[in-house]
Amino acid sequence: MNLNASIVDQRLQGILSEHAELLTPIVSNNPEKQRSLAFVLLCASTALELEMEEAAELLTEGGNDAGVDALHLGEVDDGEFTVTLFQGKYKHKDLNGTAHFPENGVKNALNMLATLFDPGKKVALNPRLEPRIEEVRSLIRDGYIPSVRLLLCNNGTRWNGQAQDWIEQSGLSGDQVQWIHYNHDNIVAVLQRRKAVDDRLQLHGKAVIEEFNYRRVLIGKVSVREIAELFNRHGDLLLERNIRRYLGMHANRVNSAIHDTLLDPHKRQNFYFYNNGITMICRKFAHNALQGDNYQLRLENIQIINGGQTCKTIEQTFNSHGELDSQAADTYVLIRLYELADDDRDFVREITYATNSQNPVDLRDLRSNDDYQRQLETALAGFGYTYKRQREEGSSGSQVIASSVAAEAVLAIWRRKPHQAKFMRREHFGKLYYDIFATVNAAQTLLAVQIFRLVENARKRSPGNVEHPFLPYSAHYAAMLIGARLLQESGLRLDEVTHTRYQALQTQLHTHGTTYLADAIKRIDNALTALYGERDISLQQLSATFRRGDLLEVLEENIQS
Repeated sequence: MNLNASIVDQRLQGILSEHAELLTPIVSNNPEKQRSLAFVLLCASTALELEMEEAAELLTEGGNDAGVDALHLGEVDDGEFTVTLFQGKYKHKDLNGTAHFPENGVKNALNMLATLFDPGKKVALNPRLEPRIEEVRSLIRDGYIPSVRLLLCNNGTRWNGQAQDWIEQSGLSGDQVQWIHYNHDNIVAVLQRRKAVDDRLQLHGKAVIEEFNYRRVLIGKVSVREIAELFNRHGDLLLERNIRRYLGMHANRVNSAIHDTLLDPHKRQNFYFYNNGITMICRKFAHNALQGDNYQLRLENIQIINGGQTCKTIEQTFNSHGELDSQAADTYVLIRLYELADDDRDFVREITYATNSQNPVDLRDLRSNDDYQRQLETALAGFGYTYKRQREEGSSGSQVIASSVAAEAVLAIWRRKPHQAKFMRREHFGKLYYDIFATVNAAQTLLAVQIFRLVENARKRSPGNVEHPFLPYSAHYAAMLIGARLLQESGLRLDEVTHTRYQALQTQLHTHGTTYLADAIKRIDNALTALYGERDISLQQLSATFRRGDLLEVLEENIQS
């Protein structure tokens, strides 16, 4: 029995006990199917760093799933967007961890890729998957380019050579499609990622070392081969604090440029000048100060907080081009190393924000200690709620509010920007942060979250609604309309919603929420008719309509009336 496979199997038992309500609506009470789906849920949760409840939203398994067990759609960034697909194959009675990912699973994945990403091809899909695929196709029709990460997940080994030949011959690989094997070892590595990484690093040439503000700083250069070997030993454990952690897992233009430079014999000698370098932190570093140069550093608790995609691309390029071991011996990259105490976490966040904020991916943790977040935490505690300022704090439940959910709800409902709430999540703690949080109080936040939960729960209960096919895309708009209705019927302005009026508003929402929701759906339906008339609207067109905010002007008139 493989130890990591056994650990994962035990974790699945915990998921079945603690989160059965997430699985039963999809696969009923079939124990074997529930365990298989729990495995997909665990893979999605660990690979994408999501709470179980968030990961469950990605599940698409069932009849007519086209071989897609879970799907995550990223946001548009510079004309591109990322789609992460999961296909799971779980061996229930074999925990040796030696079985290959099955060939038929690879065949299904190839067929799926050739079909799902062609907007013109008709395919029968289940109600959970169809709206998401049509959303992807809508983006493709609008000219955005998909970057696909396909995670083939099992509790065994990678697919065999025959399956790899099929992948290479298909043409469905390379920069636009990345095939990733994800198994029990990867899952356990993520679950255990908080263990410290200690190692050695060989510098080349001179280095600057000095103490500054009671902290030690080193600036030098290191061979790219040394970086590749470091990542082969420790992998993504080195990136725990890097807010672009998963950018390295898929192709983008920056990564492609790094890859191409490393392979070009004329350009790679100047790699040091082309690249912005790598920023590392550690608890302690030591070197032989009697040497004049070429120090070998002994490092404790290493973390890379900037340059993660550079490191991942170096690792992947070296692993796929063995000849670089000898050819890139004189290729270097700049390294900045900061020795920081374990209790210097706030300073670490500030550094990480300063060095990554030009392209924010998830700045939630980096904003977690500012005044707005701390004040909301304190005020919401007075209402009996726990406010999660950071991703990894505490547990979930009806009395727990994640800052990411609060941001989404407030932006959609009180700021009346539902399209930005859904499609610009990466900016909620970036460019949109002050618009969301600067003036909101705890009572407004709590009401927004409760409205949002009301709408989301209704959406989850009615997948594939034939009468209203727009429901998978309209939740944020419906929430906005409910918030406006609540204020209208109470005769209040938003700035008058405070702790003194919260209880009355909460009671009003609880009493009339279902009626408000039905009215919101009717208003959205009428707005769509005003835009498109009585003709049928495809799911791709519906997705684009809600994404672009075409309905906002019509709905704003309804709100004012």
